[in-house]
Amino acid sequence: MDSGAKAMLGMTAVVLVAGAIYVGIDQHRRKVEQETPVETTSTSSVKMDPDDNVYLKKKHPDSLADERELIGHTVWISAGGQLDYYKDTGKHVDYAHPAGTLLQNEPLEVKEVFEEVPPKNSKAVFRIPAGKRHVLIGFTMPKAADPKTTYAMVVGNFDSVYNIYSDDLFFYDDPHKLYDYWGPTVWAHIDKHEPTLGMTEREVMMCVGQVQVPHGGTYGNRSITYDNNGHPLDIDFENNKVIKITPAAS
Repeated sequence: MDSGAKAMLGMTAVVLVAGAIYVGIDQHRRKVEQETPVETTSTSSVKMDPDDNVYLKKKHPDSLADERELIGHTVWISAGGQLDYYKDTGKHVDYAHPAGTLLQNEPLEVKEVFEEVPPKNSKAVFRIPAGKRHVLIGFTMPKAADPKTTYAMVVGNFDSVYNIYSDDLFFYDDPHKLYDYWGPTVWAHIDKHEPTLGMTEREVMMCVGQVQVPHGGTYGNRSITYDNNGHPLDIDFENNKVIKITPAAS
């Protein structure tokens, strides 16, 4: 996919509000459900989605001290396909040479928190603005070929106050446990980033990330183009189940 097309996909999926990454597929769905009147004759006729009852922990960090509470803990990427990561060379990164893009559900073991002044006009500030300086976490990747190598990613900035977006970037609990009722077959496909027929929208998002362009319709009954880390897919849903998967034009 060329850089222009990928940027357009990314901008559609993630709205920057006051410099924040707003990853709102769950929040948007819940807001729509709350605002839409539902006519029922009895509570037994309402079919509840168990995913809506999953508790996603939030920490609301607003300082370096808050973010440093993550040191020694594991977090999992929830904003898959949206942020690059870099080799950490002693609390320093080379923004011009990212090591890759973080995929959905990737576990990270947090080792340190530091600040760095980024280049003002570069891909490095496309998701999280530069501010006066970026806030980064250093981490290792236990599933990587070398689980001892330390990398770093941007989690916020300082611009008169700290703006830290960890709550939008991470699961603080293992998503395999949060959504364990999806079952081992679904999770086997998710862990391989391999969407398959019968998956729900949320399961697909957990599989290929949140960079997406919906094409009309309503939640669970529409077509969506997923960036899929530069390997776009068109996926059709009916009754919130995947019925068709097609490679999209790049």
